[in-house]
Amino acid sequence: MRPFRFGLLARVAHSRDDWLEKARRAEALGYAVFLVPDHFRDQVATSVGIMAAAAATTTIRVGSMVYDNDFRHPAVVAKDAATLDLLSGGRFELGLGAGWLLPDYAQTGLAFDPGRVRVERLEEAVRIITRYLEGGPVTAKGRHYAVTELEGLPRPVQRPRPPLLIGGGGPRILSLAAREADIVGLVPRTRPDGSGLDLADIGPDTLDAKVATVRAAAGARFSALELNALVQRVLVADNTATGLAEIAQQWKMEPAQVRESPFVLSGSVEAVVDMLEARRARYGVSYIAVFEQFMEAFAPVVKRLAGR
Repeated sequence: MRPFRFGLLARVAHSRDDWLEKARRAEALGYAVFLVPDHFRDQVATSVGIMAAAAATTTIRVGSMVYDNDFRHPAVVAKDAATLDLLSGGRFELGLGAGWLLPDYAQTGLAFDPGRVRVERLEEAVRIITRYLEGGPVTAKGRHYAVTELEGLPRPVQRPRPPLLIGGGGPRILSLAAREADIVGLVPRTRPDGSGLDLADIGPDTLDAKVATVRAAAGARFSALELNALVQRVLVADNTATGLAEIAQQWKMEPAQVRESPFVLSGSVEAVVDMLEARRARYGVSYIAVFEQFMEAFAPVVKRLAGR
């Protein structure tokens, strides 16, 4: 089993100092990666936020979770990724996704194509981006993108390229991640209409199925993959009954279903430590990411498990 590492997903900057202090605090608490999402709602610009966090810190890794492939040409993503790795001193991790949130598309006039088309487009983009990061030149012509003699410059620090995470919840994108990525990001699938997460997809059995999909698609390379889970809720307290009941009401399910979800962590520090160890044994998930509002509450768990 891989040792645990933990990521913090941050998006909001109330000021320059607020953002830089958030990155430094995550580093001090032992988080391994400072992550920035990619949406048009209230958040910092992804690449700029990543670079600012890298400049304010010395050891914590930085990454995208995840760039929406539909927002940028893959040549732009590749150049950003190479530059971020160079200027962070080799601390960058590239996260890519097919896009899922309808308002991002509706508010910008981008076409929200069916999931199979978005994943197909991402697959083409991944091939261009990885070849670019490995040095180029890249020539490729597909259904969605065409590049000609595209030089892979600047060169990233990490060789052969920065680690690639592909995140998603459905079998198409998980199969792509299994074939092409270094890290597979496991999340609940999203509703086809882009309106949010499908909460029928947060149970233990559904994560078993996702891991099985990854295993089948990865074949011999499965043992080299790192499995990541983006946890949706964290409740670290001796008594979490009230919190679980509130989440259950929001999600329209029973508290027991919320408690058992591998995308929820609840209980005392000791209980959450035991829970994560049990889930690593069952699913193979060793890289856990949490949202910024849970940074302090989850920190004692990070201190107990990071690197173990």
